[in-house]
Amino acid sequence: MAKPNKKGPVKTVDVACAKCGAALFKYRKGGKGALVKCFKERIAKDFTRADGLCPGCGRAFARDTLVRGVPAFKIIGGKAVFK
Repeated sequence: MAKPNKKGPVKTVDVACAKCGAALFKYRKGGKGALVKCFKERIAKDFTRADGLCPGCGRAFARDTLVRGVPAFKIIGGKAVFK
């Protein structure tokens, strides 16, 4: 499979914790679908202290993984929302 475009889309979305509502990061998302994975190179601004943990409640919202050979966060279902 092809690697994702590094520059990616221009439009950013705010990703927040579903439990406490704390901001997790601003992400350059393409398309209209659900937030399933977040490529690390597309994160515009990161508010988390540790990878995959919410800064507000400390709950894990994602797992570190490789998608198509590129580092990414795999979002755990229902733990993060985007606006």
